[in-house]
Amino acid sequence: MRSWRRAALALVIATMAYNVVEAGLALWAGIEAESIALVGFGLDSVIECIAAVALLWRLTVESRGARGRELELAERRVQRIVGSTFLFLALYVAAQAGWTLWRRAVPEESTLGIVVAVASLVLMPLVSWGKLRAAREIGSAALRAEAMETLACSYLSFTLLVGLGANAAVGWWWADPGAALLMVPWLVKEGVEGLRGEGCCGVGERA
Repeated sequence: MRSWRRAALALVIATMAYNVVEAGLALWAGIEAESIALVGFGLDSVIECIAAVALLWRLTVESRGARGRELELAERRVQRIVGSTFLFLALYVAAQAGWTLWRRAVPEESTLGIVVAVASLVLMPLVSWGKLRAAREIGSAALRAEAMETLACSYLSFTLLVGLGANAAVGWWWADPGAALLMVPWLVKEGVEGLRGEGCCGVGERA
């Protein structure tokens, strides 16, 4: 399964590089437009970078020849890190979206935000699929968890487009924080599963 380990490593590195650019653009556009969904999207990209760094460490541990208990411990650590990042993002989105709705803050239109969201909506499902396939081949629950976070980027892209598009087209200011809140249940679910270490069984079975 050496080829799949290399593929996993390449996908994780590519995701990390893409998210650095995406985070910068989304945060800048979100601050300019005062869009909580867009800022949350940018923070998700930062969080994905953290998860990718953890995954790189896990893949490095395996490339050094770790097996059995050592590899399982690395898997669990990475899953907990990824789970924590999901919950952090859920907390931020819920708090800021609630605050925005309470203040009735109206976000400005953001063409750049829409472009970034469309790009992620197209690219991230493909990257996530590649990671999920690699995770299955090498028996890595940690890589699967990180792949699901990549998939979260697609989900966030969709809700972001709903919010930004509704605001730009018909002036529904509440669609932005409302769309952001739609992210929360799924983020919490993935975060809890990561902290519990669900899906850890079978680590390294295909190694």
